[in-house]
Amino acid sequence: MIKDNEQQILGALHKDLAKPKFEAVLSEIDIVINELHYTLNNFKSWMQPEYVDKNLATKFDDCFVKREPLGVVLIIGAWNYPWQLLLLPMVAAVAAGNCVVIKPSEVSAATDTLIAELIPKYLSQDCYAVVSGGAEETKSLLLNRFDHIFYTGSQAVARSILQAASVHLTPVTLELGGKCPCLIYGQVSIAGVARRLVWSKFFNAGQSCVAPDYVLCSAATRDALLPELRQALEDFYGKEPQTSPDLSRIVSARHWARLMELLKRSNGKVAVGGESNEDDKYIAPTVLVDVSEDDALMEEEIFGPILPILNFESLQDGIDFINRKEKALALYVFSNESSVINKVLENTSSGGFCSNDGIIHMTLPGLPFGGVGASGWGSYHGRWGFETFTHRRACMLRGWALERLNGLLYLSPCKLRLYLRPKA
Repeated sequence: MIKDNEQQILGALHKDLAKPKFEAVLSEIDIVINELHYTLNNFKSWMQPEYVDKNLATKFDDCFVKREPLGVVLIIGAWNYPWQLLLLPMVAAVAAGNCVVIKPSEVSAATDTLIAELIPKYLSQDCYAVVSGGAEETKSLLLNRFDHIFYTGSQAVARSILQAASVHLTPVTLELGGKCPCLIYGQVSIAGVARRLVWSKFFNAGQSCVAPDYVLCSAATRDALLPELRQALEDFYGKEPQTSPDLSRIVSARHWARLMELLKRSNGKVAVGGESNEDDKYIAPTVLVDVSEDDALMEEEIFGPILPILNFESLQDGIDFINRKEKALALYVFSNESSVINKVLENTSSGGFCSNDGIIHMTLPGLPFGGVGASGWGSYHGRWGFETFTHRRACMLRGWALERLNGLLYLSPCKLRLYLRPKA
């Protein structure tokens, strides 16, 4: 399906978000193809019975864990990566043997329409269905009983999904987001930091749940970083970013207005960028300094091409700042000093952690992708997605040949405890 329709997929993504071809291929198409190959190469071994350790009473029995499909699962996608965020979990759900109902985001309308057209052409309509529409259609879907619900999106919508799922006691996986911190400390290549930070922050115009949301660094590091950020932005997007073919646009006028309102309310100083065009849904890659902890930009996930820089002096101050906030979907540290990286890793909590780069960790199928606390419940990618959509059934197969030994099971509770107690 993907190979036959790659140009249509790229066209829909460009229509929805003005996604450059390189970004779209990398983050929407290739990541799904890689997931498919990884799953095809490994899921036979994932499905094998997992034999477990036995005690004396079960020595002659077969004791194992059997993976089974959950049944019918609902996958609700998001608009920022409208192809990937539907199909990556769908790969896992199909590999686990489930029937799947997928609900694309109506915000990315062109991709929604294309998915609704392609899925019935390539996959059995008895097992896989697409439901298009907005909030009302989603509410109607949630009235039905599913065996699992997988949702990617905002915390506000996640709460309503949890309420609907609770009626049927349906388990859920929530892939949310939050404010992903980026801490810079100690000896480090400032030019290298700037390039990697610009790439990971302004990829998809900052509309990524794992994008660095804000930077924590010392005043001296900030002063050294700003000219390198300007240079990296010019290298990536030219002197006039609005004319660059490599910069995405904000998905809708409503989302554009929200971001501009955040900029208007911020007390920070614009050090880079700041230009905008409502008709083009364009906001230039923007960096702000002198941002305080209670600034408007720190109230919610930015989800756009705006990067505030906050100052701290000691490493512990940076760690304390991070720990005062909700646990993030990803946490980034830039430093040449392993002691710095390890201290942050050991003294914070987040869904994912990456040193000296941003967002790249989510491309590796062997790593679980998911949040913790307010940034999400559960994980997927690779085997982790297969396990999410699988029931692990505890199995014990017993015969009758050793029935005499079962007499031991009818001992008094006191003697039975002695019999079953593990040896020291």
